[in-house]
Amino acid sequence: MDPVYSFSGILWEPGGENTWVFVSLPSDLSDEIADLVPKRPGFGSVRVKGRIGETAWATSLFPDGKLGSYVLPVKRSVRDREKLSIGDTAEVEIRVVDE
Repeated sequence: MDPVYSFSGILWEPGGENTWVFVSLPSDLSDEIADLVPKRPGFGSVRVKGRIGETAWATSLFPDGKLGSYVLPVKRSVRDREKLSIGDTAEVEIRVVDE
């Protein structure tokens, strides 16, 4: 069974308008996931299924060395369905997916 994690996070974007939008995982959760998944070549993404409210999607977590945690990209369609904007707090559920 794939582990499921829940957390709250603020939606943010790294650059100007129409860029990616992310929510940062808490550092303790990021550490737990990093310990759980095998080290992968490349930049260390982790496949997950995300859920905010009633909306679920497949995506990956990406390590952010500057923040020292993983970040979860939140697609525009998810934000639109859940009526979320930059700066809003989202209740997030992620499930790490076996490769």
